Amino acid sequence: MTESQAMTAKVCKLSAEQLNLQCQCTVQYHQVLRELLSQQGDDGSIYGMIINERPNLLAKSRVFVSEHCLQKQRDIITAIETVIAMPAYQQRVLAYAPEVAHYQPKAQGVFFGYDFHLEGEEPKLIEINSNAGGALINALLVRSQQQCCERFNPMLITIEHTGDMFEQTFLNMFLEEWKAERGTEVLKTIAIVDENPVSQYMLPEFLLFKKLFEQHAIHTVICDPSELTYHDGALWHDLKRIDLVYNRLTDFALDVPTQQALLAAYLAAVVVVTPHPRAHALYADKRNLVILTDETELIALGVEAKTRELLLAGIAHTTEVKTGDADTLWATRKHLFFKPAKGYGSKAAYRGDKLTKRVFSEIINSDYVAQTLVQPSQRRVEIDNEFVEFKLDLRHYVYKAHTQLVSARLYQGQTTNFRTPSGGFAVVSVVAD
Repeated sequence: MTESQAMTAKVCKLSAEQLNLQCQCTVQYHQVLRELLSQQGDDGSIYGMIINERPNLLAKSRVFVSEHCLQKQRDIITAIETVIAMPAYQQRVLAYAPEVAHYQPKAQGVFFGYDFHLEGEEPKLIEINSNAGGALINALLVRSQQQCCERFNPMLITIEHTGDMFEQTFLNMFLEEWKAERGTEVLKTIAIVDENPVSQYMLPEFLLFKKLFEQHAIHTVICDPSELTYHDGALWHDLKRIDLVYNRLTDFALDVPTQQALLAAYLAAVVVVTPHPRAHALYADKRNLVILTDETELIALGVEAKTRELLLAGIAHTTEVKTGDADTLWATRKHLFFKPAKGYGSKAAYRGDKLTKRVFSEIINSDYVAQTLVQPSQRRVEIDNEFVEFKLDLRHYVYKAHTQLVSARLYQGQTTNFRTPSGGFAVVSVVAD
């Protein structure tokens, strides 16, 4: 055996967890990123937004996950999707959902985000989001990064998609949403809608989606919901009729005054909205995790034993916060993570061991869930001659129960925050079993 073969054999015994601690490759992607954006017609403004204005959006290193662990995550997602499709489950969760969620469109909803922490080879789902951001940014990141160093390449599985193939997949998803509602009618206009979009951290992604849609002859606007009007049997932006709304709003019930035109048009079925309020109610309300981690509830819903086993082992156990349980919750708080039932993006979420009495009192009297704390795994990277340890989580971007892309997020602190130097979205490399 040659020295090179001996090194490869030794390296191939390393686990994904070890690689996350030992691989010190950092990525210099700025020039490639600039070139890729230029090819898409960027005059440098999107590049500047990402590199200069959002320096912690894209990480400087990749993350490793084993093939076996990734498949476990897919199995957990399949189990969850199986339950969500059950009429008994839908009736159960819609009982506490807002009224608008009872309206059932034909569209499925784009970009469900399944977020996992890893305990070695045992992934734990910590939450589901119904309008997960970052997919197109991550597709761009995949295209801009080269493979890891030669030392580790032999043990990595080649990514099945290149960035442009991800983009085609995402475009096809929106066309499927449109076809579900409108059949063979041609999709002509899309509105990407968020509150004050020019101030949003993910504005570069909005602009990338606009370019993607317009490259396929779909006129696209990025706007605040207050800019939309509903009249003459249609939703309008200025003088342009809107066919489909890519909904990036976090007011999931569309009950804010500035969203009433959008809500009326949605309920009148004159515009396709994706993701929509029902999608959030079925997938992303944190109270749903209480049901999905309660064996008694699952049995009552008629969930089969194998699926129950996957859910109970693969989702961080979650309970509803009740005032009567205050003493128990406070006593066990160091092992819990508290999240608002209708929250998103880690806002107003707290690790129990960081809680003050004042904040705990507010939580007890609010609509919260308590989740068993699952410590995130670690990624160690040498930056500027110093070793830096990041926490990491994995996100599956899912459509119709199928994972389209897997990304990682590197951070320090309690939750993912895109404020950590050299942190942010990271490319995931799969380690062969």
